[in-house]
Formats: sequence, C-alpha cells, structure tokens
Amino acid sequence: MAAKKVCIIGSGNWGSAIAKIVGANAAKYNTFESTVNMWVFEEMVNGRKLTEIINTEHENVKYLPGHKLPPNVLAVPDLLDSVKGADILIFVIPHQFVARICDTIKGHIKTDAVGISLIKGVDEGPDGLKLISDVIREKLGITMTVLMGANLANEVADEKFCETTIGCKSKAHAPLLKELMQTPNFRVTVVEDSDVVEICGALKNIVAVGAGFCDGLEFGDNTKAAVIRLGLMEMIAFARLFCTASPVSPATFLESCGVADLITTCYGGRNRKVGEAFTRTGKSIEELEKELLNGQKLQGPATAAEVHQILKHKNLVEK
Repeated sequence: MAAKKVCIIGSGNWGSAIAKIVGANAAKYNTFESTVNMWVFEEMVNGRKLTEIINTEHENVKYLPGHKLPPNVLAVPDLLDSVKGADILIFVIPHQFVARICDTIKGHIKTDAVGISLIKGVDEGPDGLKLISDVIREKLGITMTVLMGANLANEVADEKFCETTIGCKSKAHAPLLKELMQTPNFRVTVVEDSDVVEICGALKNIVAVGAGFCDGLEFGDNTKAAVIRLGLMEMIAFARLFCTASPVSPATFLESCGVADLITTCYGGRNRKVGEAFTRTGKSIEELEKELLNGQKLQGPATAAEVHQILKHKNLVEK
C-alpha cells in the first residue's frame, strides 16, 4: 500500500499542537509519507514571515510558543500547494472560515481523500443546523470524520495524558486515523456516532461561556456544577432533536468528546476565560479576543448565536 500523504489545514494553537502528534507519527510509521504539510495563513511576526520561522526554527512562535514542532512538518503559505496530492486532510481552522477554504481547494484535491475535522462549531444552513463536517463533505465530495475531546491545546502540546474521540461512520478508515493520531499520552477511542461527537464539540463551548459568566459573577462551585449538569442535559436534548439519522446513544456523551470535554472547557478553556472577563470588564467579545487570545476567534459566542437562530426557526427557544 502506498504511503498516505497528510496535510493539516490550519496552524493556530490547536492546529500546531496536533501537528506535533501527526508529524511524529508520520515520521514513525511507514503507513504515512514522512513530510506533513501544514497550511499557514501567512503573517509577519517581528519582521519575518511566520512560515519561514516555523520552517527554520520549528516553532510556531505566535500561536504555540515554547514548543518544538517535528522537523518533518512543513509550513506552506499557499493553500493549494499544501493540499496537493494529500490522502488525509486535517481541518483545524475557525469554523467561520470553512466555506471559503473549501471553495478555494475544491477541484484541487484527490477525490478519494479522507477528511478529519477538529473544528468545534456548527453552521446555520437554510434548513437549520448544519454540521461543519457536512459543510466540508458537501463542498468537496469527500468522506469526512471528526475528532473531538477534552484536549486543551497547550496540555496536548506538553504531552500531558489525555483522551480523545474520533467519530467515524466507516469502519474501514478507523484504524488508519487512529494510527495517525494516537500516542502513549493521547489515547484515541473510535465511535460510529460521529454526528453526536461533533455536536458535543460545538455545544460545550456555549456551556463554557455560561460557566465563565458564573465565575465572573463569583457564584461559586456549586452553581457552576449546576450550570455544567444542566448544560449537559441540554446538549443531549439538542442532539436528540437534530441527529435523526440514527438513534442517539447516551454512551457517546460519556466518551471524551462529551462529559470530559465539557468539564475541561468549563474549568480551563478560553471560552470560560473570556466569559469571565466579559462579566468582570463589560468589554465586547471582539475586544477580549484581541486582548486575551492574540486575536484568535472564540467559538462559543458564535455557536450560541447560530444555535439560538436554529431554535428560533423551530420555535423551540423556550423549551
């Protein structure tokens, strides 16, 4: 079997952390071509191109400072060059940019490529909710899978132990993706319920903003636990409403993508952090993104707005 070529689309905090794992595994296993392309939105950092810094110093000094990337991870500023010939496409960009990026690479990728989305968010389609993996699948016509879990990027980059969940409807692709992603400290479980895995990844960010409000108002741990529990109940109810292709298994919510990701995000994630700062300072979300996140986009508020629109559309806001 020919070695599979891997491309990572995105190079923010989480994209760079996953590049550490994917780069190391691509170098280690013959299943994969050793060079992993990582598309980088080109920007200047201290008068130098970010791609040049990554390719010479093997560090994303802007979004994942202090961590060395494997030397076989190649930063590519041209999107079409980066995806050329790739068998596996890892999508890890803010969900607001997905449609535009898919439109750009459409017709320039292999028809039998497999995509894996690490993007936590949903899209608002004409008929209500649209999963990001569905947006990519429809635009590019490729098989899509997802990876979600209790995976704070800096801790993954520090190689601290954690678990993650891959949602993959096709049993054929599961072993390949598990081999690409798993390390002794990044343990992968594969489930077939990929729509629910993805819904969990999007909705937990909304609950985390609420948990941040709770912290900002100094309501204490008991109140925050109630917010998390009620949030989980609403996540399950929402999934049952929208994942109608197959029965929603409560067991999926007990995987890393469900309750574990919810807990870690409500205690350690950036949605919580900005939610708390929003309550304490009264500054806008946009101001706080610039101030606290180096300008990176927050998923929680955008997802909340989309979910609100969808529920309004279905007259379910009060429910």
